[in-house]
Amino acid sequence: MKLSGISGLRLKEELDRRWLAGMLVFWLGVAAWFLWQRQGNIHWLVLGDTDDNMRLMQVRAWLAGQGWYDLWQYRLDPALGGFDIHWSRIVDLPIAGLILLLKPFMGVAAAEKWACGLAPLLPLVITMTGLSLIVRRLVAPQAWLLALIILMGCTSTILMYAPMRIDHHGWQLACLALTVAGLADTRRARGGATVGLSSALSLTIGLEMLPYCAMAGAIIGLRWVWDAGDARRMQVYGLSLAGGSGLGFALFASNANQVLRCDALTPVWLSVMVAAGTLLFALALLNPENRWLRLALAAAAAGVIVAGFILLFPQCLGRPEQVSDELARTWLNNVREARPIYQHSFKTGFPIAALPVIGIIGALVATWRARRSEAAVAWAAIALFTAFAAAMLLWQIRAGPAAQMLSVPGATALAWLVVPWFLGRSSMLVRVFGSVLAFLIVSGLFAGLVLPWLPADNKGGKSGPDRVAQANAACARMTSLRQLNAIPKAILFSHVDMGPRLITITHHDGVAGPYHRNGNAILDVHHAFTGPASGFRPIAARHKAQYLLICPDMAETTVYRSRSPNGFYGQLHRGQVPNWLEPVALPAKSPFRLWRIRYDLPDVPVSAPKAPPPR
Repeated sequence: MKLSGISGLRLKEELDRRWLAGMLVFWLGVAAWFLWQRQGNIHWLVLGDTDDNMRLMQVRAWLAGQGWYDLWQYRLDPALGGFDIHWSRIVDLPIAGLILLLKPFMGVAAAEKWACGLAPLLPLVITMTGLSLIVRRLVAPQAWLLALIILMGCTSTILMYAPMRIDHHGWQLACLALTVAGLADTRRARGGATVGLSSALSLTIGLEMLPYCAMAGAIIGLRWVWDAGDARRMQVYGLSLAGGSGLGFALFASNANQVLRCDALTPVWLSVMVAAGTLLFALALLNPENRWLRLALAAAAAGVIVAGFILLFPQCLGRPEQVSDELARTWLNNVREARPIYQHSFKTGFPIAALPVIGIIGALVATWRARRSEAAVAWAAIALFTAFAAAMLLWQIRAGPAAQMLSVPGATALAWLVVPWFLGRSSMLVRVFGSVLAFLIVSGLFAGLVLPWLPADNKGGKSGPDRVAQANAACARMTSLRQLNAIPKAILFSHVDMGPRLITITHHDGVAGPYHRNGNAILDVHHAFTGPASGFRPIAARHKAQYLLICPDMAETTVYRSRSPNGFYGQLHRGQVPNWLEPVALPAKSPFRLWRIRYDLPDVPVSAPKAPPPR
């Protein structure tokens, strides 16, 4: 983007020379705005996602003395010993550190709230650094500010850094930004180390970014095939990937991840990363001059990795969660964020997909413009990454944050090219309105402006979605849940998605949570609610549940009713309450229904609706 005159030249120099300080000021401004906007969420500990609640419970357990390598959650399904969470403690560290830092000044409860508010902002500054480095290296030294402005319009991405979003997604996006920054680094050893270490860190946190890590490794290998001078980058990358993965496994792999599971950095994926890194390092040391020989060696190395994986770990050739067909059909395949973008409303999908399309176009244009320079390889990698992430949307909409973030460099390059063209026109009307309109389009910000004019999604009836959203919010509210503490601590049989929030806010224990290693408990809950009323008590008894807690109209309950209208939950919804459920009074405005389960009474069939339990 051209700046004219002496003042423009000085501004360009300052944006270049003080880019890091300027980026930190920008981050502080975003952080301050976020904290002000979400202060109510912080005060009421509004952890909107089940994983955020479970993350806090993981931190609490560790600070209370649970072992570093013990990731077991003992407050869900305690009668059967609890169940395993497949995460690592990497993301727990900043949250726990903030709690310990703030606790002497404000007490444990307030320290937890502010730790949850501040922790997601830490990976944001790393993401901003990665994107700034990318555009400084590939677009212009002053382009970092434009990239950060475009990032603010990536709604799916930026929400991963909002206060209270304490799960691992923001950290993995930060690792991905650093990975791409390493690919764009002209200093080969430093770039290889950046890609290798950021990939190892991402995999230690979780496997969600495994396809992107694999693509980064493939790009580094192909760069070496094309140019033997890139051997140094591949050497350092191979060592960093293998060594970083090994260190991550040694420091953070839980006791349960010491076995051959497929859903985390277990010995399965550790073996793959160490073998891949070692082979790439060895090939870079050989570094034959003939390009075709380098291609043959790279293909042979890839074949060895694939063949070894198939032979040694055949159990991981399917989906990494290794869930049963029934669990996949009943639960996992129906998780909303796991559905492809075309199964969501246009109003939901359009703002997510708009920027990736622009980012792909921008990256392709930049690749063509840089075709005779070393930057062309980096731009081609960004175009490939962005196209891959956009294609992933056709598999799962949860790829949206990564797709939008990866689109920022391409969109920045396009804006840096298009907007100055309008600013250079003689007509003031074209200069002002044309440049503004061009920026809104190439930055993807136009999607947010047209969103209110898009048709609403009326799927499920006019009032259905609103009623579900209201129930979801009301039953997650701290004030609603704390009312349950009026009864002595007990095991409450409730919906799968209620489990993490229930144990976070109340002193009660739950039965299930939405985690695939908890598959048996998830199926028990679904069987209990969709099966006949007579089948509920044996299932509840197995988990030693003393109470039944439901949240009418919560999203999960609509699944029970639609699948089995005459099942146990369907009967409860119609007011057909069996005699062995003893109503427990709750405050008048409570969104819950609570019963004590009587195991000592015979089962008397109920044919007519009964009055709802007292509140």
